[in-house]
Amino acid sequence: MTHEEIRPATTADVPAVKAVTDAAYHHYIERIGTVPQPMRADHAANVAEGKVFVTGEPVIGLVVIEAYEDHLYLDNIAVHPDAHGRGVGGRLLRFVEARARALRLPELRLHTHALMWENQKIYPKYGYEVVERRTDGPYDRVHYRKRLH
Repeated sequence: MTHEEIRPATTADVPAVKAVTDAAYHHYIERIGTVPQPMRADHAANVAEGKVFVTGEPVIGLVVIEAYEDHLYLDNIAVHPDAHGRGVGGRLLRFVEARARALRLPELRLHTHALMWENQKIYPKYGYEVVERRTDGPYDRVHYRKRLH
């Protein structure tokens, strides 16, 4: 596998999915005052349900996506800090968009914590627009969408 391929995660990838997610989000715990939702996810269940796609050997990045009737939801995108600056996140975002188009879904949706300001600089560069900001339990979230034409 080349470093650019993105493939469905397998059961053997679950430890790497957890490790990359934890590495990508751990530094936010102190900033937001709670464990980020992606770190609480049931990675094994998400992989078993076919929601997780990974890149790298070893895994350096991943997305967790879920198709709905009217949109594709990007539940998590994580890139290991050691791989930052290599275009991994951009490749993953383009993969998610291609997946939505292949499924003939008109829109992508995601959210990020309001205190994860780094993410809020990235998503608009890929055509996402803010829909709303709302609190869900302990999470102050900014919701985004990208309409596909």
